[in-house]
Amino acid sequence: MVQFFNVHCHQLTLQPRLHGVCAGYESGKWRSDQLSRYLMEWLPEFSLSYTERKSINDTNSVAQIRKAAQIVYDTDKYDKRGEFGELLLHALMRESMGTEPAISKIFFKDAVNSTVKGFDSVHVLDTPKGLELWIGEVKFYKSITKAISDVIPELEAHFKDDYLRKEFILITGKLDPHWSGTGRVTDLLHRNRSLDEVVTSIVVPVLLTYDSATTKGFTEASAAYKAALEAELQDNHRKFVAKNTVSKVRIELFLFPMADKSDLLIRLNKRLQAARDL
Repeated sequence: MVQFFNVHCHQLTLQPRLHGVCAGYESGKWRSDQLSRYLMEWLPEFSLSYTERKSINDTNSVAQIRKAAQIVYDTDKYDKRGEFGELLLHALMRESMGTEPAISKIFFKDAVNSTVKGFDSVHVLDTPKGLELWIGEVKFYKSITKAISDVIPELEAHFKDDYLRKEFILITGKLDPHWSGTGRVTDLLHRNRSLDEVVTSIVVPVLLTYDSATTKGFTEASAAYKAALEAELQDNHRKFVAKNTVSKVRIELFLFPMADKSDLLIRLNKRLQAARDL
């Protein structure tokens, strides 16, 4: 598979590790339209349960795509919703890290326009050392300063012992019985297992998006752009580190600079509306 995202900063020696990712350019413009199209390709996997995805065939494929779009978004206030950021995180983890979704949290919305509480993604990754649980946090913002200031208290709250125990119960209750990984995740998160053991298997991908003066100021991924963007990304990484207090789990910081978030939202909204109305 040819990867869509351009990784401009991959600093594995930093703590937390830094992944600076961009959509790239085409014909002198930031690839906003291409990104919106690419994210739509991940929509069924992001929105539907494992059983529903496996049931897709020639006779129900259009209906399932329509349902996936309706689950993600059924409101005119698209600029106020967080599902787009969660979809972006899903695509980033699948493409760049090779994770597998354990549950589709958006599938468990219990009402139109409701917000699914808890972590923004629940994926797993098989490694030589064992199964890792990737539970993500997203701030799909225009301002990196606000994204950092808003994600920090959520990280602090979500990694308190009581919160983790409650979230583990919710996660295991939502696992699809037909998915091959259900037994391993259930075993990992079992109430009899010490949290000290569980947290060694947890990875927290934190995705922060923002409108970037650097990304907006260029028309191609030139050497000058890459150098300026890497400096910007490392500066934003330092700002995150200065505020972050969570150390009990491994954080992977994904920074996603955009030329114009508002334009991307408009394009995503149009594509979702079209899919919803199939």
